[in-house]
Amino acid sequence: MSQLLFIQYAKCSTCQKAKKWLDERGVTYLDRPIKEENPTYEELKEWVARSDLPLLRFFNTSGMLYRSLELKDRLPQMSEEEQLRLLATDGMLVKRPLLVGDNFVLTGFRAGEWEQALG
Repeated sequence: MSQLLFIQYAKCSTCQKAKKWLDERGVTYLDRPIKEENPTYEELKEWVARSDLPLLRFFNTSGMLYRSLELKDRLPQMSEEEQLRLLATDGMLVKRPLLVGDNFVLTGFRAGEWEQALG
């Protein structure tokens, strides 16, 4: 397996819990700050396809930016292409943490899901 990619926001308490969880299990990963290195359109498109998750699961629906842009009302009228392009504009729109492996992409932190994915 190639190295896991852990995308997080340092001030996010859920990201801190996820990082601690990974560290306690001795999981090695590449740590990438989402605000400084936002996922690209190409990455997001690939990850959504690989994850089998609805695109909405990649949006940080509880974030201030999501609310200020009124995306709850706007997203249903947008194409998947437009949504992906919007996500790629700002890391604060993206659900975090993201854990990207060879054959999985996980959004948010649910210990059971992560345990299952990592075997």
